[in-house]
Parts: sequence; C-alpha cells; structure tokens
Amino acid sequence: MFLTSRTLSLTPLSLIILLLSFLHSVSAIKFNLPAFRYPPSKCIWNAAHEKALVIVTANVGPGPNQRVDIEIVDSEDRKNIYLSKRGIKGETRLAITTHSEGDVGVCLKNYIDGDVALSYDEQAKLSRIVDLDIDIGADAVDYNAIANQESLSGLETEMRKLEGLVKEVVDEMNYLKRREERFTKTNFSTNRRVQNFAWFTLVSLAGLGVWQIFHLRAFFKRKYLID
Repeated sequence: MFLTSRTLSLTPLSLIILLLSFLHSVSAIKFNLPAFRYPPSKCIWNAAHEKALVIVTANVGPGPNQRVDIEIVDSEDRKNIYLSKRGIKGETRLAITTHSEGDVGVCLKNYIDGDVALSYDEQAKLSRIVDLDIDIGADAVDYNAIANQESLSGLETEMRKLEGLVKEVVDEMNYLKRREERFTKTNFSTNRRVQNFAWFTLVSLAGLGVWQIFHLRAFFKRKYLID
C-alpha cells in the first residue's frame, strides 16, 4: 500500500490575496430598536481613515406609531454631523466621505410618533427591527458598476479590488507610522520633563540643606553653644 501526499504551495500573489481577504472593513448588525417618547441614541461606531468612503445601508422593519431617525456623526467632542435623515422606512442607503481620521458613528432613534394614547405596557412593546450594514473604504466601492462603465474583464475587476485593498493597507501603515512618531515625541518630551524635574528636586534639596546648615550654625552661635 502506497501513501501519496500533496504539497500545498502558495504563490506570493495568492498569499497577498489571502491576507487581504481578512482586511474587509464591513460591519453588519441586526438589532431590535425600542421606541420612546424621548429615545436615546443607539450608535454603532467604526474606525475610518481620512477621505474614506462610507456606505450605510439601513433596513428598518415595519412598526406602527413609530418614527426612526438616523444620523451619521464623527467621534469629535462636538459630534460633527455628516448626514441626518428623519423617518426612514424600509431600505435606506446613505453615503458620506470622512473629513478626518477617527471613528464614524451611525446613530438611530426610534420615536413614538403622533399623539396616540398608549398604556405603559403598549409602549414597552413598541420596537422595530433594524438591519444595518456599514461598508468602509474599498468595500464601499461598487466595482460592478465600474466594470460595466469601463468595460473591465473579470480579472481586471478583481485587480481593481486588490488595488483598493492595497491602498487601504498602505493608508493603515502610514497612519500607524504617524501614531508611532507622535507617541515617540510624547515619550521623549515626558522623559525630558521628568529629568528636568529630578534635577530641580536635587538642586532644591541641596540648596535647602546648605541653608539649614548656615541657619543652625547661626542659631547655635546666638545661644553660645559653639564658637
């Protein structure tokens, strides 16, 4: 009985494709959004680079006496609003381009709409199912439309996708490099301040010790304890 073995070999291009397949910036989530008279915001946050394309697809299920509003904001303290829309129903598709590096939040609120008199139990049962898809960067680009517009073959379309993914990897590496440089500068600055404070402490202690010696000597002389 003979045993045969097959060796699995990966070319560099295949290895790159395999690695890039794990870098898709896609966020998909399905959740239940309760309704309130004054509802809190339910925000889904995702990291995005500067000038990145973000496509948000919100599929809101049916629900009587309810109104769902959506906002796309950034992570700054003042919460800059990229886009806002009231009363979304069914499938809604929104697109923005980020202004700066940071997190992008998709915030939803479910209002009890109208002046309908509802009991507490009836209000507690009001909710809508939201299916949310967030595509960022290369995954937000419609390569099928580009292929139809530019008459690209299947291989050319895949290469265009890989080009977008590689650009995202390069942007991520440049971002990490800038963060490392900033952290290094902060580390050096903190180290220098600590050293300066240590030298200041030593000089202050030495000066205080010398002052105490002269002060005690003058005191003992006044008390005729020493000559």
